[in-house]
Amino acid sequence: MSEEKAVTKGKSNGLGHRFIIDMIPRESTVLDLGCGDGELLSLLAERKGVKGCGVEKNEQAIYRCVASGLSVSNQDIDCGLTDYGDGSFDYVILNQVLQQVIDMEKVLNEALRVGHRVIIGLPNFAYYRARLQIFFRGRTPVTRSLPYMWYDTPNLHFLSLSDFTVYCRDKGLKIEKSVFLDGERQIRLWPNIFAQAGLFLLPGSQTQGANKGG
Repeated sequence: MSEEKAVTKGKSNGLGHRFIIDMIPRESTVLDLGCGDGELLSLLAERKGVKGCGVEKNEQAIYRCVASGLSVSNQDIDCGLTDYGDGSFDYVILNQVLQQVIDMEKVLNEALRVGHRVIIGLPNFAYYRARLQIFFRGRTPVTRSLPYMWYDTPNLHFLSLSDFTVYCRDKGLKIEKSVFLDGERQIRLWPNIFAQAGLFLLPGSQTQGANKGG
């Protein structure tokens, strides 16, 4: 069995957990959008003592969250975050989710409104193995960070790490920190080629406004 075929869909959700945990200070308030089965929230509560809650629309994932004692609401983030006020959380997490929503800009802007800081994790569609699969096989790529076949993928936006960086620049969004990963190994050289995924830390709208005011 090839490396790509051996990949399971759930593995992509764990990419970068260690680095996300490092970004979040102890006892922060956290909202995890598209939290899945709550693995990241559980780790944050255990290791950083965060007060966290999740938003998820998959009912089976919600049952697993509840069974783990996590606070989670059944909600489609494409419909907005009207239940949460401006700057309600220290950190909002969008890990391996933003490329799957219908209205990416709406979801991102809502996350920036609700959180003082937002952590975004994205798969890299320009990863070198994905490029090689397209070039030599003429097939839609399957990698650890892109573990879906073309006919059942939830991904709607196909972007590279450079695409997101340019997007933030064009929209006037500051990137405070970025981490690029190949599995759990950090990539520092040519990440748009050699990284499977990237993590980006952005200040929320409230934080940006406070900084400008000061």
